Parts: sequence; structure tokens; C-alpha cells
Amino acid sequence: MLRFRSLGSGSSGNATVVEATCGHQVTRLLIDCGLGLRELGHRLQRAGLAASDLDAIFITHEHSDHIGCAHSLALRQRLPVWMSHGTHTAIGSPDFDGLLRLAIDATAIDLGALQLMPFTVPHDAREPLQLTCTDGAARLGVLTDLGHATAHVMQQLAGCHALLIESNHDAGLLAASAYPSFLKKRVGGAWGHLENTRTADILRGLHHPALRRVVAAHLSERNNRADLVQTTLGAALGCAPAEIGVAHPLDGTAWESA
Repeated sequence: MLRFRSLGSGSSGNATVVEATCGHQVTRLLIDCGLGLRELGHRLQRAGLAASDLDAIFITHEHSDHIGCAHSLALRQRLPVWMSHGTHTAIGSPDFDGLLRLAIDATAIDLGALQLMPFTVPHDAREPLQLTCTDGAARLGVLTDLGHATAHVMQQLAGCHALLIESNHDAGLLAASAYPSFLKKRVGGAWGHLENTRTADILRGLHHPALRRVVAAHLSERNNRADLVQTTLGAALGCAPAEIGVAHPLDGTAWESA
């Protein structure tokens, strides 16, 4: 069985737990760690977990709302931590005391009951990676922090049964916001973040009969609204808006099945 839970998604911090169960074996991966140690502990507790229940960490890129306490957590819990060489370089090449594992585009990672497949995405970071996770039966795609979907991104996500996908901003709200022009260009650009209609286009391209669950993530608190996201993405998939899940910036989501 494969399930996932966002612990929070947005500029205030991102973290997602993916759990695979195969017989008596349970493997739990923390994707991103953009919180302080204490806050992460609180949110894991709300999910029925503790830091000691985790088996590994995967960091998508070096921005502070994703890297957070990863170094401290890895050393404290003796957790292997995967990230790209570019991400490690971007955070100053810290010593992980033998726990660092380098993730490479389109190279599978075997982790207990999970197999991970990292892939590159266009984002304004050194070497950003997103990933798919599978237990051999179900497949989850995690796609946040990118400005557009390349053919490579679409190929990697084809056939997923569940998607945790960025729907960062509404174009009209961003244009009317108090953000300075340079920040509007960065957020809305091809190396920034996904606008709602771009996310909808991606979902149309990935839609197939076995796609069971879509959860929108990384919504801008200033430049988006959950109802806009659900309406836009629901229309793309031909489903009711309420069928689209939304990860809250602070509360994340409940456990979701892939």
C-alpha cells in the first residue's frame, strides 16, 4: 500500500511524507524538510509519526522553504539524505557524516518498500529534482517548484495513480498584487512557479483512467485561492471541484492513498 501526507506546502515551508507498506515492511520517506526541527516534530506527531519513524530524506532543491532543517534532522536521526550534486553545492557542500546520497536524473533509487525516480525540472535553482515514488503497485508523482513542464517531465509522470502537483498562482491575482515587477516576472516566468492554467494543461496531458487522486500544492497565500484552483483543475479533469485536494500551507493534508 502506498500513501502520502503533506505536512505543509507553501512559502512558509514544505514537507511531505510518503509511506509504502509491503507485508511487515514499512518504508517512510520525507520529501523536503522546509521547517524547523520542533515544528517538523509537531506536524509529524499530528500525522501519527515521530522523526524516528522516518527512513530517509529527499531534498528537491536548495531554497529555504524546502531545505529547512534537513542537515540537522539527518545527523540527529542518522537518516540518509538524497539530493542532487547541484543542490549540495548550492547549500555550501556541508558534511553529512557519510549520510549524503547523490540523486541523479532518471536514475532509480531503491529504498526498502519504495522505489524513487528523480527527474530534472525547470526552476531557478542549481539542479532541482522532483520525483515519482512507487511500491510496485501504485505510483505517486510529486511535482512542485517549476515554471513549465518539459517533455521529460511529462514522460516521467505518465501513468501515475496520484499526483501532488503545484498550482502556485492565478495570473490575474499575481498581476494585481503588490509584488514588485521583478518578482512577478520571476514567479510567473518559465523558471518560476506553475500558474493554475499551466497546471490544468499538465493534468490534461497526464489524465488517464487510473489516475485516482490529484492534490494541488504550493499555493501562493497572496496570489491564489483554493476555490480557483479546484475549479480550474476540476474542469481540466472533468470532475467536480471538490474532488481536487488542496494542501494547506500550515496543515498540509490528511493521509491520501495513491
